[in-house]
Amino acid sequence: MQKHPSGTNVYNSYYFKMDSNILITGSSGFVGQNLIRYLSENGLSSKLISRQELYEINDKSIVNSQAIVHLAGKAHDLKKTSQPDEYYQVNFEITKKLYDIFLQSGAEKFIYLSSVKAIADTVEGVLTEDAVANPQTHYGKSKWQAEEYIKQQPLPAGKSYYILRPCMIHGAGNKGNLNLLYKFVQKGLPYPLAAFDNKRSFLSVDNLCFVIRELIISDKVSSGCYQVADDEALSTNEVISILNESLDKKPRLWKIPAKLIQTVAAIGDWLKLPLNTERLHKMTENYVVSNAKIKKALQAEFPLTARAGLRFTAESFKKTADY
Repeated sequence: MQKHPSGTNVYNSYYFKMDSNILITGSSGFVGQNLIRYLSENGLSSKLISRQELYEINDKSIVNSQAIVHLAGKAHDLKKTSQPDEYYQVNFEITKKLYDIFLQSGAEKFIYLSSVKAIADTVEGVLTEDAVANPQTHYGKSKWQAEEYIKQQPLPAGKSYYILRPCMIHGAGNKGNLNLLYKFVQKGLPYPLAAFDNKRSFLSVDNLCFVIRELIISDKVSSGCYQVADDEALSTNEVISILNESLDKKPRLWKIPAKLIQTVAAIGDWLKLPLNTERLHKMTENYVVSNAKIKKALQAEFPLTARAGLRFTAESFKKTADY
């Protein structure tokens, strides 16, 4: 076994393939942009597939590709304006077509970015890969259908598949809920839900990129489904504090009695207020995800702790705001 220039131990059979193309779908998205950078910095070249090319993809599109990383998909629509068919067309049908091509190609590895939402919308305790799938949304159901199709196909010798189920991903360039929370903190507004003691798992995009790269270069990981999350679950109060630290501010955590907040949310259901029961639940629910299986398979520690990853993300928000 040799050392890759980045310092990672790499088996000889893969060390000499470092110049092989890694085909990436969804390369223009948040994860895709970060992955391209990460792979390039760590000695792997990428071949990018645009959304239009993905619809027209065939076996010639992946010639000379060592691995396929399928990131493209229809994201969960929080505004609920998307048609159900859109999820199944993009998340299932296109994945099915791409995986069929992979099975007939010379590529050795297929890495599919699914979601923990393919398994559970709510979590009691800690979510593991042994949980029985019970997706509740068209987004989750379409992801789960793609997973099931991949698992059910006979796998030719020399090929591997990896279904990754990330939890909430964050990092430089992220424009999701964490960005909205940062803007809330930036305004100096007090956080009124501090009485709710919840725990959530997060995932730094750098840790996700690390996992994908390790799967590409290693020949020691068995095909299967793997959840991906940072090591430590954090409360919303802790996240608020980390975001405040990045702004050199003291966190303003208001512990208004939970029952009072719940009453206000119930009134919000009737009066169509910004705070309603559903939104309160989403903001204060527990969603803890185990990463034990993927860490055991890789036999490696993630580069960033949960707190360090969030601090890095907060700093990236700050830099963007400065421009």
